[in-house]
Amino acid sequence: MLYKIYETQRSLMEPFSDLAHSASKVYGNPLSLLGRNPFAQRISAGYDLMHRLGKDYEKPEFGLRTVDVDGVEVAIHERIELDKPFCELRRFKRFTDDQATLGKLKNQPSVLIVAPLSGHYATLLRDTVKTMLKDHKVYITDWKNARLVPLSEGEFHLDDYVNYVQEFIRHLQGIYGNCHVVSVCQPTVPVLAAVSLMASRGEVTPLSMTMMGGPIDARKSPTAVNNLAMNKSFEWFENNVIYRVPTNFAGAGRRVYPGFLQHTGFVAMNPSNHAKSHYDYFKDLIKGDDASTEAHRKFYDEYNAVLDMDANYYLETIRVVFQEFCLLKGTWEVKGVDGKVEMVRPQDIKTTALFSVEGELDDISGSGQTEAVHSICSGVPKSEKKHLEVEGAGHFGIFSGRRWREVVYPAVKSFIISHQPVAKAVAAPLAPLTPVPQVVAKAHAVEESVDKAVAEAVADAADTAVHLEPTITLETPPKSRKKPVLAPVKLKPVATKKVASKALRKK
Repeated sequence: MLYKIYETQRSLMEPFSDLAHSASKVYGNPLSLLGRNPFAQRISAGYDLMHRLGKDYEKPEFGLRTVDVDGVEVAIHERIELDKPFCELRRFKRFTDDQATLGKLKNQPSVLIVAPLSGHYATLLRDTVKTMLKDHKVYITDWKNARLVPLSEGEFHLDDYVNYVQEFIRHLQGIYGNCHVVSVCQPTVPVLAAVSLMASRGEVTPLSMTMMGGPIDARKSPTAVNNLAMNKSFEWFENNVIYRVPTNFAGAGRRVYPGFLQHTGFVAMNPSNHAKSHYDYFKDLIKGDDASTEAHRKFYDEYNAVLDMDANYYLETIRVVFQEFCLLKGTWEVKGVDGKVEMVRPQDIKTTALFSVEGELDDISGSGQTEAVHSICSGVPKSEKKHLEVEGAGHFGIFSGRRWREVVYPAVKSFIISHQPVAKAVAAPLAPLTPVPQVVAKAHAVEESVDKAVAEAVADAADTAVHLEPTITLETPPKSRKKPVLAPVKLKPVATKKVASKALRKK
C-alpha cells in the first residue's frame, strides 16, 4: 500500500516540479519581463531548488566517452557483454589508432568491478571506472531495477547473486585466461562466497580480490546501518519494508524492497548535511557560481537515483550477513545453477591475493569489518595479503573523489600489477610465401633444347628448396646481377644450365 501511495504522490508532484523548472528558466532569463524584477535571481533559485526536490530521478548513464592514457586520448565504447534477467555485464572497450598506446592497452590486466546492489545504480562507481580505465580492461556489473523485471523472469536470491559473479568471472577467464576482481561495499560478501566455491571445486580462481568498505564481519565497529539490521527481527523487515510493485511498471506484482525507502534511510543518516548542501546550492545559484551548482547537480542526480531490490535477495542478505553471520560461522550454503547445495569455505582459497581497503570515517561499514577477510581466508599466504586504511576518508571517499584517485587507486593499481603474469611476447606473423611458379619463372629461364623431363626435375628441385624455410622471401637483386637472390636463407639460385648440361653428358 505504501508503494502505491508514494507513486500517487510522485505523479501528483511531477507537473508542479515541471512548472517550477519552467518558472526558474523564465525568472533567470534577463531578457524576459519577469527576469527584470529586482528579486528575479532569488525567485529563480527558489523555483530551481523546488524542481530538484520534487523531480523523479531516472537512472543516469556512465557517460564515459574518452579517457587519457599517458597523454593520448583513447575512445571508449560502452557495450553489454552479458545480459542476465537481473544484471548486465558491461564492458568499456578502448579504441585508439596510436600503435604504441595500443600495444600498452593489449597487455594491461582485465578487471571485473562488482558494483553494489544496495539501492543505487552502478553509475555510482563512475569515478572508479574512469580512473581504472587508464591502466586496465574494465568490466562492471550493472544491476537492474527489480520493478522493471517481469514476474516471468522468476525470483532473485542471494544465491543467484553469487552464481552471477561466478559466471562473470568465468567469462573473463575465457577471454583473457584470468582476471582480477574489485568489489565495493555490499558485494564483498557474495564475491568472497563465489571465489570460495570456485576454489572448493578446484576451479581457477581470480589472480586477486580487492575488497573495499564491505561488511565481511558486521559485528566489528557496528554503524547505524549495522545496528538497524541486527536489532530488528527478520519478521520485522519482512512485514514493514517489503511491498509489491504497482501496476504501472513492467515488474508489477513483484515483492521488492523499494528504492525510495533505502534513499530515505540514506538521507536520515545525515539530515543536517543534506539540508546544508541544498541551502548552499540555493546561495550559489544567487551568486551565479556555476561550478559549485553544477557539482551539486551531478552529485544529487546520482545520489537520488535509486532502484528496487527483489525481496528475497534483500531479506536473505539481512539474515546471512547481519543477523546469523553465516560466512564467519561457516554455515553458509549456496545453491548453484545445477541445483546442488555447497558450503562456502573461504579457507579453500589459496592462489588468490587479497587486498582490503577501509575508510577511517566510514559510517556504513565500520573499521575492521573489511579487514576481517584476512582472518577467514587462512589458506592465502600472508605475503599475498594487504590492508589499507585511508585517513580522513568516509565510505564514498574510498572509491570516488580525490582520496580515491590520489591514495586508494595507486595502491590498488600496484597490487594488481604485482599479481599480473608477465605478458608473453607474441611472434611476428610469417611473411606470405611467393607462389612457386613465380619463383621458378623469375629465377631461371629454361633453355629450349633441354629435355622436358630435365625441366620438370628442375622445377621439382626449386619447389623443394622454397619450402625448406617458410620465411624465404625475394629480395630485389643488385643492379650488377641479373638473377634474383633468395633471403634470408643463403641458398644459391638453382643452376638450371649446370643441371641440364650434366644430364646431357650422362646421355
